[in-house]
Amino acid sequence: MRRSEFITNQEDFKKLTAAQLMETDVKTFSPDAPWEEMAEAMTKGNFGSVPIVDADSKLLGIVSEYDLIHAIIEGRDLAKITARDIMKKNPVIVMEGTDVKKIATLLEKEHLIRVPVVKDDKLAGIVARRDLLFGYLRATAKPPLWL
Repeated sequence: MRRSEFITNQEDFKKLTAAQLMETDVKTFSPDAPWEEMAEAMTKGNFGSVPIVDADSKLLGIVSEYDLIHAIIEGRDLAKITARDIMKKNPVIVMEGTDVKKIATLLEKEHLIRVPVVKDDKLAGIVARRDLLFGYLRATAKPPLWL
């Protein structure tokens, strides 16, 4: 669920943070996850990357659609590929307190669609460009006249 769905009052959009905008229900995988499971999750879930975490939810890396496609193009044996083999280690991240302007700038600068949100080295959620737009709509919505 997007935390921004809980924004009920008009707020200054520029003061919103990753903690307010992030999606908290994130599909994650272990480093030993097979290629096929990640590809299936991405295609069925309609998202372009998955975080790779350890048993304590520490973010270890990220696997994107591009990483999976690259393995296909290279002609690698997909039956033997795990997340550990193709994940990007030390991915770009933001902290829960990162403001919307910094998130938007980072997404643009790094050509990203989404970025993991980390708290105490653990994955807390994901913020996507779409979450920024949704947060803006929620923060600037006018309350009904009867309120």
